[in-house]
Amino acid sequence: MEVKVVRKILDVNDAMAAQNRNAFGKQGVFVLNVMSSPGSGKTALLERTLSQLSPEIRCAVIVGDVATSHDADRLAKSGAPVVQVNTDAFGGDCHLAAHVIGAAASDLDLSAIDLLIVENVGNLVCPAEFDIGEDARVVVLSVTEGEDKPVKYPLMFRVCDAALLNKIDLLPHLDYDIAAARGYIRQIKSDMPIFDVSAKTGEGFDAWIKWLKKTVAAKSTAAA
Repeated sequence: MEVKVVRKILDVNDAMAAQNRNAFGKQGVFVLNVMSSPGSGKTALLERTLSQLSPEIRCAVIVGDVATSHDADRLAKSGAPVVQVNTDAFGGDCHLAAHVIGAAASDLDLSAIDLLIVENVGNLVCPAEFDIGEDARVVVLSVTEGEDKPVKYPLMFRVCDAALLNKIDLLPHLDYDIAAARGYIRQIKSDMPIFDVSAKTGEGFDAWIKWLKKTVAAKSTAAA
Protein backbone atom coordinates (compact mmCIF):
# COMPACT_ATOMS: atom_id res chain seq x y z
CA MET A 1 0.00 0.00 0.00
CA GLU A 2 2.79 2.46 0.83
CA VAL A 3 4.38 1.94 -2.57
CA LYS A 4 1.07 2.64 -4.29
CA VAL A 5 0.63 5.86 -2.31
CA VAL A 6 4.13 7.05 -3.14
CA ARG A 7 3.66 6.18 -6.81
CA LYS A 8 0.41 8.15 -6.89
CA ILE A 9 2.15 11.20 -5.42
CA LEU A 10 4.92 10.99 -8.00
CA ASP A 11 2.44 10.49 -10.85
CA VAL A 12 0.52 13.62 -9.82
CA ASN A 13 3.80 15.53 -9.57
CA ASP A 14 4.89 14.35 -13.04
CA ALA A 15 1.60 15.51 -14.54
CA MET A 16 2.05 18.95 -12.97
CA ALA A 17 5.68 19.04 -14.13
CA ALA A 18 4.52 18.42 -17.69
CA GLN A 19 2.13 21.37 -17.39
CA ASN A 20 4.96 23.55 -16.09
CA ARG A 21 7.26 22.47 -18.91
CA ASN A 22 4.61 23.30 -21.47
CA ALA A 23 3.96 26.73 -19.93
CA PHE A 24 7.66 27.57 -19.74
CA GLY A 25 8.20 26.32 -23.26
CA LYS A 26 5.47 28.53 -24.69
CA GLN A 27 7.22 31.55 -23.20
CA GLY A 28 10.68 30.41 -24.28
CA VAL A 29 11.89 30.21 -20.66
CA PHE A 30 14.77 27.86 -19.86
CA VAL A 31 14.45 26.39 -16.36
CA LEU A 32 17.54 25.31 -14.42
CA ASN A 33 17.11 23.26 -11.23
CA VAL A 34 20.11 23.77 -8.92
CA MET A 35 20.48 21.24 -6.12
CA SER A 36 22.99 20.54 -3.36
CA SER A 37 23.38 19.73 0.30
CA PRO A 38 23.18 22.63 2.79
CA GLY A 39 26.34 24.73 3.01
CA SER A 40 27.70 23.89 -0.43
CA GLY A 41 27.88 27.56 -1.38
CA LYS A 42 24.96 27.31 -3.76
CA THR A 43 23.65 30.82 -3.08
CA ALA A 44 27.09 32.41 -3.44
CA LEU A 45 27.55 30.51 -6.69
CA LEU A 46 24.22 31.84 -7.97
CA GLU A 47 25.08 35.39 -6.93
CA ARG A 48 28.19 35.30 -9.11
CA THR A 49 26.37 33.45 -11.90
CA LEU A 50 23.64 36.08 -12.06
CA SER A 51 26.19 38.90 -12.15
CA GLN A 52 27.95 37.28 -15.12
CA LEU A 53 24.79 36.52 -17.08
CA SER A 54 23.15 39.95 -16.78
CA PRO A 55 22.13 41.81 -18.89
CA GLU A 56 22.78 39.40 -21.76
CA ILE A 57 20.39 36.82 -20.32
CA ARG A 58 17.29 37.93 -18.43
CA CYS A 59 17.11 35.86 -15.26
CA ALA A 60 14.70 35.20 -12.42
CA VAL A 61 15.03 32.95 -9.39
CA ILE A 62 12.73 30.78 -7.29
CA VAL A 63 14.36 30.04 -3.93
CA GLY A 64 13.32 27.09 -1.81
CA ASP A 65 14.07 26.91 1.90
CA VAL A 66 12.29 25.39 4.87
CA ALA A 67 12.31 28.81 6.55
CA THR A 68 13.69 32.39 6.25
CA SER A 69 14.26 34.53 3.17
CA HIS A 70 18.01 34.95 3.73
CA ASP A 71 19.06 33.44 0.39
CA ALA A 72 16.32 35.21 -1.56
CA ASP A 73 17.32 38.55 -0.02
CA ARG A 74 20.90 38.01 -1.16
CA LEU A 75 19.93 37.04 -4.70
CA ALA A 76 17.47 39.93 -5.05
CA LYS A 77 20.43 42.32 -4.86
CA SER A 78 21.35 41.16 -8.37
CA GLY A 79 18.28 42.97 -9.69
CA ALA A 80 16.70 39.73 -10.90
CA PRO A 81 13.10 39.01 -9.85
CA VAL A 82 13.11 36.55 -6.94
CA VAL A 83 10.27 34.49 -5.46
CA GLN A 84 10.76 32.87 -2.05
CA VAL A 85 9.14 29.53 -1.19
CA ASN A 86 9.21 28.43 2.46
CA THR A 87 8.17 24.83 2.86
CA ASP A 88 7.49 25.07 6.59
CA ALA A 89 4.08 26.43 5.59
CA PHE A 90 3.18 22.96 4.30
CA GLY A 91 5.07 20.55 6.53
CA GLY A 92 8.69 21.55 6.02
CA ASP A 93 9.21 19.58 2.81
CA CYS A 94 12.84 18.89 1.92
CA HIS A 95 12.26 19.56 -1.78
CA LEU A 96 10.25 21.71 -4.17
CA ALA A 97 7.49 19.87 -6.00
CA ALA A 98 6.06 20.76 -9.40
CA HIS A 99 2.85 22.34 -8.11
CA VAL A 100 4.90 24.64 -5.85
CA ILE A 101 7.01 25.76 -8.82
CA GLY A 102 3.88 26.38 -10.87
CA ALA A 103 2.42 28.57 -8.14
CA ALA A 104 5.68 30.47 -7.62
CA ALA A 105 6.11 31.06 -11.36
CA SER A 106 2.66 32.67 -11.49
CA ASP A 107 4.20 35.58 -9.58
CA LEU A 108 6.71 36.17 -12.38
CA ASP A 109 6.36 37.79 -15.81
CA LEU A 110 7.59 34.84 -17.85
CA SER A 111 7.56 36.88 -21.05
CA ALA A 112 10.40 38.97 -19.59
CA ILE A 113 12.56 35.98 -18.59
CA ASP A 114 15.07 33.91 -20.56
CA LEU A 115 16.39 31.80 -17.68
CA LEU A 116 14.52 30.78 -14.54
CA ILE A 117 16.84 29.38 -11.89
CA VAL A 118 15.36 27.26 -9.13
CA GLU A 119 17.52 27.10 -6.01
CA ASN A 120 16.08 23.94 -4.53
CA VAL A 121 15.95 23.10 -0.83
CA GLY A 122 19.36 21.95 0.45
CA ASN A 123 19.23 18.16 0.25
CA LEU A 124 20.97 15.49 -1.84
CA VAL A 125 18.06 13.04 -1.68
CA CYS A 126 14.48 14.29 -2.09
CA PRO A 127 14.93 17.01 -4.76
CA ALA A 128 16.39 14.44 -7.17
CA GLU A 129 13.13 12.49 -7.12
CA PHE A 130 10.81 15.31 -8.19
CA ASP A 131 10.52 16.61 -11.74
CA ILE A 132 9.53 20.28 -11.55
CA GLY A 133 9.32 20.96 -15.29
CA GLU A 134 12.95 21.99 -15.64
CA ASP A 135 15.11 21.79 -18.76
CA ALA A 136 18.33 20.94 -16.95
CA ARG A 137 19.54 19.97 -13.50
CA VAL A 138 22.89 20.71 -11.90
CA VAL A 139 24.32 19.59 -8.58
CA VAL A 140 26.74 21.61 -6.47
CA LEU A 141 29.22 19.66 -4.32
CA SER A 142 31.68 21.60 -2.19
CA VAL A 143 35.20 20.44 -1.36
CA THR A 144 34.27 20.74 2.31
CA GLU A 145 32.09 17.66 1.85
CA GLY A 146 33.31 14.10 1.48
CA GLU A 147 34.67 12.95 -1.87
CA ASP A 148 32.34 9.96 -1.79
CA LYS A 149 29.06 11.94 -1.75
CA PRO A 150 28.31 10.94 -5.39
CA VAL A 151 28.33 7.22 -4.60
CA LYS A 152 26.46 7.74 -1.33
CA TYR A 153 23.71 9.68 -3.12
CA PRO A 154 23.86 8.25 -6.66
CA LEU A 155 20.39 9.28 -7.84
CA MET A 156 21.22 12.97 -7.48
CA PHE A 157 24.25 12.63 -9.73
CA ARG A 158 22.49 10.26 -12.11
CA VAL A 159 19.68 12.71 -12.89
CA CYS A 160 21.83 15.85 -13.19
CA ASP A 161 23.28 17.28 -16.39
CA ALA A 162 26.36 18.86 -14.82
CA ALA A 163 28.21 18.98 -11.52
CA LEU A 164 30.03 21.89 -9.91
CA LEU A 165 32.81 21.27 -7.39
CA ASN A 166 32.69 24.48 -5.39
CA LYS A 167 35.02 26.19 -2.89
CA ILE A 168 38.21 25.09 -4.65
CA ASP A 169 39.92 28.12 -3.11
CA LEU A 170 39.93 26.09 0.13
CA LEU A 171 41.81 23.10 -1.33
CA PRO A 172 45.23 24.18 0.03
CA HIS A 173 43.76 24.04 3.54
CA LEU A 174 41.91 20.71 3.26
CA ASP A 175 42.72 17.04 3.06
CA TYR A 176 40.48 16.57 0.03
CA ASP A 177 41.16 14.42 -3.02
CA ILE A 178 39.42 16.26 -5.84
CA ALA A 179 40.49 13.64 -8.38
CA ALA A 180 38.71 11.01 -6.28
CA ALA A 181 35.57 13.17 -6.18
CA ARG A 182 35.62 13.47 -9.98
CA GLY A 183 36.17 9.74 -10.25
CA TYR A 184 33.15 8.98 -8.08
CA ILE A 185 31.01 11.29 -10.22
CA ARG A 186 32.22 9.49 -13.36
CA GLN A 187 31.28 6.16 -11.79
CA ILE A 188 27.70 7.37 -11.60
CA LYS A 189 27.60 9.24 -14.91
CA SER A 190 30.62 8.86 -17.14
CA ASP A 191 29.87 11.80 -19.44
CA MET A 192 28.92 14.31 -16.73
CA PRO A 193 30.45 17.77 -17.32
CA ILE A 194 32.29 18.76 -14.12
CA PHE A 195 33.27 22.34 -13.32
CA ASP A 196 35.80 23.14 -10.60
CA VAL A 197 34.78 26.57 -9.32
CA SER A 198 35.18 29.04 -6.51
CA ALA A 199 32.14 31.22 -5.89
CA LYS A 200 34.37 33.40 -3.72
CA THR A 201 37.18 34.13 -6.20
CA GLY A 202 35.49 33.41 -9.51
CA GLU A 203 38.03 30.77 -10.47
CA GLY A 204 36.62 28.31 -13.00
CA PHE A 205 33.53 30.39 -13.73
CA ASP A 206 34.36 31.05 -17.39
CA ALA A 207 33.84 27.39 -18.29
CA TRP A 208 30.67 27.13 -16.19
CA ILE A 209 29.11 30.26 -17.66
CA LYS A 210 30.06 29.19 -21.19
CA TRP A 211 28.34 25.82 -20.67
CA LEU A 212 25.25 27.46 -19.18
CA LYS A 213 24.90 30.00 -21.99
CA LYS A 214 25.34 27.27 -24.60
CA THR A 215 22.72 25.09 -22.88
CA VAL A 216 20.20 27.94 -22.67
CA ALA A 217 20.86 28.95 -26.28
CA ALA A 218 20.31 25.38 -27.49
CA LYS A 219 16.69 25.50 -26.30
CA SER A 220 16.12 28.87 -27.96
CA THR A 221 17.49 27.51 -31.23
CA ALA A 222 15.35 24.38 -31.03
CA ALA A 223 12.22 26.44 -30.31
CA ALA A 224 12.84 28.84 -33.22
